[in-house]
Amino acid sequence: MLTKEANKRLTQVGPGTPGGNLLRRYWYPVATSSQLADEAVLAVKLLGENLALYRSPNGDLGLMAERCPHRGASMVYGIPEDGGLRCPYHGWKFSEEGQCLEQPAEPAESTFKHRVRIPAYPVQEMGGLIWAYLGPAPAPLLPRWDIFVREDWDREIGLTYQPCNWVQMMENSMDPVHLEFLHTAYMNYVMGREGRPPVSKPRHHLNIAFDVFEYGISKKRFLDGDTGDEDHWKVGHPIVFPNILAIGDDTCPRFEIRVPLDDESTMHYSYYCIPRAPGEPAREEIPVYEIPYLKEDGKLVNDNVLGQDMLSWMTQGVISDRTTERLGWSDKGVILFRSIMFEQMEKVARGEDPLGIVRDSEKNQMLVVPREHKAFYTPTGDMVIEHQTNDPLDVVRSKAIFGHAPKG
Repeated sequence: MLTKEANKRLTQVGPGTPGGNLLRRYWYPVATSSQLADEAVLAVKLLGENLALYRSPNGDLGLMAERCPHRGASMVYGIPEDGGLRCPYHGWKFSEEGQCLEQPAEPAESTFKHRVRIPAYPVQEMGGLIWAYLGPAPAPLLPRWDIFVREDWDREIGLTYQPCNWVQMMENSMDPVHLEFLHTAYMNYVMGREGRPPVSKPRHHLNIAFDVFEYGISKKRFLDGDTGDEDHWKVGHPIVFPNILAIGDDTCPRFEIRVPLDDESTMHYSYYCIPRAPGEPAREEIPVYEIPYLKEDGKLVNDNVLGQDMLSWMTQGVISDRTTERLGWSDKGVILFRSIMFEQMEKVARGEDPLGIVRDSEKNQMLVVPREHKAFYTPTGDMVIEHQTNDPLDVVRSKAIFGHAPKG
């Protein structure tokens, strides 16, 4: 268990908090490219800050505080122009760096504008997502993971707003053994309640292990019947520190990106890839859609893996009370994640770069995440019952049960 003070330290994301200072050393998606195509300016929230994201007529991106420093009007309703964003109230214009450029109602000879700035942050576009960095200069490089930049993959993006703290999601990712019950026994129970056949094969974890590497942590599992040559023991599922789970295999790689909006809410990006057939043209745009966590009757989704994970995150409460928990051997990954979080907070306090920061541009041409070649929760995975059928849609249904099927 954690003390009340340690739980706050772990879960707070706002400016000036130890956790917020750490998290501000990384880049986060704040919107999809298509969302900004639909609106000239978007209201976004990241790490407890309310912001205005915009694209100027010449295509440049900008991100600044939502509240104008003049009289507090919202910049979300401002006018994007080449070189910056203009407030709708009195026309004050701010550059992409936050410097006030124009104050139409002030005397022409006034130097007042030179003394006014608005918080503004670097933004970049990659893989159909718009990324922001809220930390101190110099900003690290935006990591060019293969899932975002390979030209032979098609992509889809699923969005789910989660009314809970981001750490609950990452602790779930550091907990290999929950699939033994949540995604197996409970999954088959739900299937039975719905009059459907079981889909998961029960297997027991004999061992779990965790390796810290340059960009994060790999979680590994050894199950009854394994030989030790399986990818889930030799490679595992990487967690790209601090907030990304890498799952899937070479045929359908996937990132789950958990973006802390504030202490009590998170945006979950499900980022799917599928190899494009040779000679097939790339999609003109990346499909973006909502993945709901509620059923039509208002109950939580509980009949697929992602829904079951979300159920476990949200039913812990908005911010899990870790002062009352009782941790055992199977929770050593959760304990490790917390210890690494606290260690990285201390590194940042000393002025050092935390785990996973990228500053080598040559290395950043394309970063390859360690990935299983035969992953769980695909029709060929080791935890899925192979039902004999001639129905060609069964592959799609299997993927839908165990997460989401790319729509193709």
